[in-house]
Formats: sequence, structure tokens, C-alpha cells
Amino acid sequence: MRVTASLVIILFLCFHPGASAQQRSAFIPFVNSQHAWVDSVFNTLSDRDKVAQLFMVRAHTNLGQRYIDSVARIIQQEQLGGVVLFQGGPVRHAQAINRYQSLAKIPLLVAFDGEWGLGMRLADSTISFPYQMALGAIQNEALIYQMGREVARDFKRLGMNINFAPVVDINNNPRNPVINFRSFGEDKHNVTRKGLSYMRGMMDGGLIVSLKHFPGHGDTDVDSHYDLPRLPFTAGRLDSLEMYPFRELIKAGASGVMVAHMNIPSLDNTPNLPSSLSKHIVTNVLKKRLGFQGLTFTDAMDMKGVVKHFRNGEADVRAIIAGNDVLELSENSARAINMVLQAVKQGRLSQQDIDSRVKKILAAKYWLGLDNIQPVDLHNLYRDLNRPQTALLNQRLADASVTLLNSDSLINALDYSKRTAIICIGGNTISEFQNMLTWRFDNHMNYVLSPKATADDVAAVANELRRYSQVIVALHDNRARPRSTLHYNGTVRLFINELASMNAIFCVFANPYSLAGLPGIEAAKSILICYQNEDIMQRAAAKVILKRLTPSGKLPVTINSFFRYGDGK
Repeated sequence: MRVTASLVIILFLCFHPGASAQQRSAFIPFVNSQHAWVDSVFNTLSDRDKVAQLFMVRAHTNLGQRYIDSVARIIQQEQLGGVVLFQGGPVRHAQAINRYQSLAKIPLLVAFDGEWGLGMRLADSTISFPYQMALGAIQNEALIYQMGREVARDFKRLGMNINFAPVVDINNNPRNPVINFRSFGEDKHNVTRKGLSYMRGMMDGGLIVSLKHFPGHGDTDVDSHYDLPRLPFTAGRLDSLEMYPFRELIKAGASGVMVAHMNIPSLDNTPNLPSSLSKHIVTNVLKKRLGFQGLTFTDAMDMKGVVKHFRNGEADVRAIIAGNDVLELSENSARAINMVLQAVKQGRLSQQDIDSRVKKILAAKYWLGLDNIQPVDLHNLYRDLNRPQTALLNQRLADASVTLLNSDSLINALDYSKRTAIICIGGNTISEFQNMLTWRFDNHMNYVLSPKATADDVAAVANELRRYSQVIVALHDNRARPRSTLHYNGTVRLFINELASMNAIFCVFANPYSLAGLPGIEAAKSILICYQNEDIMQRAAAKVILKRLTPSGKLPVTINSFFRYGDGK
């Protein structure tokens, strides 16, 4: 048989060690197979070096050069397996990554919490995609897949290779202080569909992902950063609801799972034991029952949910005994490494336990192409991370998420020549939404009311409204994260109630759960839910008001008896 040049090239790309991740084998069979590069690296490692591969250290680039230098010393001295980047700037991050990689004998895993892209930590200079709650409203999952590909492109351009995303917790508790808007919603099937699209986009783009927070952090009212949540649910409920998205995405080839710090008596009745330290939950449930064979990450090991009851490094040892492959952000990695080595001598851990996990980590690095690592190119970095096509996709995602509740009758009846009041509540200046409408409404007036407006402020606006035949109200939450309750005072809330009975059109640039704290708003004939306060959402709402966009989103959560999951025209 004649082998053509093109076939030779294809074979080279598929089997050469330098091939990109998406051109290689699927992740799960790849990291569970033997590779010459993995064996050659593994054979150079001392026992201490092997344990060090299980740890990832925290890094920021917004805390000064002394902090950046301190992380460099830890990486050089301890030769850890990876680093997790937090706040800073893209160029500073790239410079730090280049430095840290140059100090590592074995290339580092470089992770980042990018649930809504780089903007989750680098908000001032990179693109933030919509929060997952907004994505949960979208009916076209192909857009979310495209978002995953763009996120992967950004990560790789910056020298990062793991995204601690997607969140596949089912948020069926409106009071959840830590998941909430970070979830795709309350329906397990919708969460699974959206999570699968995002995961596939990132993995096809060459990233390792980490589904979180196993076995499900959605129905809690305690933040595990500050305390240990307790899940009182039966094993049957957890298996059929909370674990459902994890099970389905594991079947689809998920490369990573992050285990949460939660006490779950129905799965492990050891008092005060976090799920991340439970061998039954990590090994028996996640790895054996659900069949997960990828990388198992702990949630951050410096969180109070895990160190409250297991101090001075004992949590690190127990996390490895439980079956975790990678420990994120130990309080003291040098101490932890020593304690793990001691645990092996004591028989609490076997050397085989350590060796098998190290080989899987090395195989993951090989899958990522880190056997042929190149420094991050700083030239045009900012431009490359702010691509016009990414901004266009971001707006398409926002447009697709807008959800119309009750009726479109008032929107359809809008007359752009009539006197129209456009009221911004919760802001301090004229909003992007108001600016978008200004050119089209010939006879309009903009009003702005702060969330703490006085009775006199509200009365002044209310008196003015008598002169207008159309009223459009925008409710804004200008805090960094959209919480379940708006920070409006009683006077402002009462005014919103009055506006709802005046045939005003409402546009809600806030957490959808916040409607539950606005009694009377259900009387409004037209309510646009836009999920968050960003300009992309304000532009999307303006398009609806200007009749350039038909809202297609469906509510991903139940708010109260008036507004339920799946509502949307």
C-alpha cells in the first residue's frame, strides 16, 4: 500500500508526543496507560519528589514582588506538582508562569478558577462571560460549547492548563451563600446539558477541567470557606439528584473532579469528617461506584471547612488516604509532604498508592504537551486575550439568556414617540441600558435612584411620572456578585411595588432570586430577567425594548409561586 505524504503528516500529528491535547487519545484512557516519557520522568524522582507532585501552591500577582518571589522559592525548594493562579494581571501572570516553570524540574500544572473565564480573577483586563445562572437560561447549548473553546484558547495563550470548572452543583437552595449564581440552576437535566457543553468545549480546546463540587454543594446554607456544611440528605436523594450531573459527565469523559468539604452522614457517619477526607466518598463512591478514573482534586485545603477539625497538616494526609490525586492549596506544603512520607512509613499509606497517582499526574502533563513546554509569548498578549470574536460571542450569550416573564404586551405596545420615563434603580449614574435607549425614544427622560434613596428622592420621581405615558424601570445590583436579595431600602422597595401596578416594564439586572424580596412585582405585566448587571446584559435588554431581539431564555430556578423553573415566553 502506498503511504501518501498527507497520511504521514496525519499519523505524525496523532502519535507524536508533541501533538496537541485534542489530537491525542481521549484523556481518561490516556492517563491510565503507560508512556515512555512518564516512566522516564518517574524513575528520576525521589520519594519526596513523588509526594511533592500531589500538591499545588497558591499564587497571586497583585500582592507585590515579595509575594511573587516567595512562591518562586517554594516551587524551587519543594518542586511541587502545580500552581493555582488567583488575582493579578495577564502580563504579570504570564511573567510569573514563565518564571515558575523555569524553576520546576518537571513542568507545572497551572490551574485557575475560570468559571466565567479569565475575568473571574482578572476582571479589569480580560473578558468575563456570563455567570452560569445566566447560561442556565440559554436554550442553545452550542453557544456554551463555543464559550468553552474560547475559554480554553485564553487559558492556553496565558500558559494555563487546568480550569476548575464547570460548576455542576444543582442550586435548589436560594439561600446558598457560595454556589447560587455560579450554578446552571435547579434542574439536574439542565445542569447536566449545560455542564456537558462547557466541559466538552474546554476539553476539545486542550484543557483539563474539574467538575465541582462533588458530591454537590447546591443545597447548603453554609459556605465551606468559613465552616463545615452538613448535608442531612439520604444517600438515595444524593445519588439521584446531587450526583446525577457528575455521573453523566464522568460517563462523557470528564478529566477532573473536585471534591468539596462537606459533612455527609448518610455517606460517611464519621463525626465532623469532610467529604474530601472520606475514603468512602472519594474512593468507594466517586472512583468505584461512579467509575471515575481521571484526576481527583480537593477543594482548597486552607478552607475552614476542612481544617476546622483536622489541623496541623492532618487534613492533607487524610485527603491522600481518602484517594485524592491532587491537593489544592495546603496551608503548609512542606509540612504536608513530610507528614505524608511519615504516613507511608507508618503504613497509613502505601508507596504504591503514591506511585500510581504520581504516574497519573505525569500522564496528564504529557497529555497537555508539557513534555515540550514553551515560554508564554508576552508579545500582543493583551490583544490576544481580548479578541473581537470573543466579545461578539459574549454578547450572543447575553442575548440568548434574556428571559421574559408574564407577558410581552407592554413591550409590543411601546410607542417610541410617546413621553417615556426610563428609571434606573440601584445605580449612581446614567446606565448603559439608558444610553442604549436614548437615541430611539424621541421624548424621554432618564432618572436615577440609589438603592438608599430617601423618601423625598422617591417622591420627586413619582411626581414626575404623571407626565409620562410609558415607564421603563431597570433594577440594578452593582455589587461585585449578584446576591439573592437586593440592597434596596424599604422606601425604594415600596416604590417598586407602586411601579409594578402602573404598567411599567421591568428589566432586572440582578440575581433572579431577588424578585422574591420584592413583593408586588408579580403584578408587572412585562419583566425581563437579565441575571447580572454587566453591560452585555444591559445591551441585550435594550435590544428587546427596541424590538431588535426576541427573548428566548427560560428561568433556570424557581423564585416563588409566581415565577417558576422553565418560565419564559
